[in-house]
Amino acid sequence: MSQYIKAQKALLEKPRTWLITGVAGFIGSNLLETLLGLDQRVVGLDNFATGHRHNLDKVCAAVSEEQWNRFTFHESDIRRPQDCAEAVAGVDFVLHQAALGSVPRSINDPFNTNETNSTGFLNMLIAARDAEVKRFVYAASSSTYGDHPGLPKKEDLIGKPLSPYAVTKYVNELYADVFAKTYGIETIGLRYFNVFGPRQDPKGAYAAVIPRWIEELYRGTSCRINGDGETSRDFCYIDNTVQMNILAATSLNAEATNQVYNVAVGNRTTLNELYHEIRDRMVKVDSRIADSAPEYGDFRPGDVRHSLADISKAVTLLGYDPTHNLQQGLDVTTAWFINQFKAADTN
Repeated sequence: MSQYIKAQKALLEKPRTWLITGVAGFIGSNLLETLLGLDQRVVGLDNFATGHRHNLDKVCAAVSEEQWNRFTFHESDIRRPQDCAEAVAGVDFVLHQAALGSVPRSINDPFNTNETNSTGFLNMLIAARDAEVKRFVYAASSSTYGDHPGLPKKEDLIGKPLSPYAVTKYVNELYADVFAKTYGIETIGLRYFNVFGPRQDPKGAYAAVIPRWIEELYRGTSCRINGDGETSRDFCYIDNTVQMNILAATSLNAEATNQVYNVAVGNRTTLNELYHEIRDRMVKVDSRIADSAPEYGDFRPGDVRHSLADISKAVTLLGYDPTHNLQQGLDVTTAWFINQFKAADTN
């Protein structure tokens, strides 16, 4: 029996109370659906800066009425200390997902990126410390590796940040480490590598590449690749990310706490390869795109050239066992988005 299945069984037998910040976002809402499906009590916090009410509506439709009634929502902001204190009261575990993501956004707006990602993070840490939560799990980022050229990326070898976003995420790790040593709060940071899956936003200037390309191919519009397409990433399906959050929060291994972990699958895919993987799935919807090709533009400032995670630390200390590789994740993700687009087109 895998460690994740054991953790799920333990939670069903003894439900806990969880706080998910950024609960209306892509990752937050998937965490919410999983935890409610495990009959947990969940408090959610979101200010809808990047999250969406329709994500919560979809979770409501996916779980039972009894499970949904275990969810309490706070429309509030991690930049306000009082909001953090109110949300964390009586909570066992914090899953801190709230952030202003995107390297380009941080380059365009470093002030608000810092206010949310650094000041907001500190507010949540203080609130969690004061409420004596059992463990504080937070979304870190692979951007922390910065200009370090080594592959695969190992948690203890990082370079200099390449964007304001990367700076804020590294600051999170530093604060978490200091709070663990100074106040005794248990923290675990999860360095996400290009998470994708259902409910990821395909729209907007800072939309992630996979949902954006799925929609563009569905609509028959051209996809754009920044650079020559040989940039590579370790794409991680959302179910793997949810698993890591739950394992991190519930692990009984004393050596596993006050650590940071890579959250990925340990394989890298170029953007050119990714385009063909998505196009091959979308051809089933529209055969006319079989020979379509992407457009190429300039490299984006702040982007790293290659990214590949070493996940052995998570496997060894937390029992992490990814359930989906890129291809399996794309099968589920493209089918989900196609259904969403078809439903929207008929309304």
